[in-house]
Amino acid sequence: MLEFFILGACIAIVLGGSQTISRSLYAQIIPAGKPAEYYSFYEISDKGTSWFGLLLFGLVNQLTGSLRPAILSLIFFFVVGLILLPFVNVKKAMEAAWAFEAKSA
Repeated sequence: MLEFFILGACIAIVLGGSQTISRSLYAQIIPAGKPAEYYSFYEISDKGTSWFGLLLFGLVNQLTGSLRPAILSLIFFFVVGLILLPFVNVKKAMEAAWAFEAKSA
């Protein structure tokens, strides 16, 4: 039981920091005058998809009858994120936001 509390604390520390960094990075790629549109999409994609983890956890728990595989199944989301992350061209997105700002000014 202690191991789960330690793991939970470590995950909370990492996820809190990554949430902050992602929001500040996202702010840098939003074109001027469009923050409401972009942040509303950000919130919908963040909160609207939060049930995927719970669904996978519950399904694996029901199918296996154990919490261990259910917890391990959540690694799927980290792996998908690690696969998709290298394809995000942040520099290009920032340049596009700056070009939009210069064009609209």
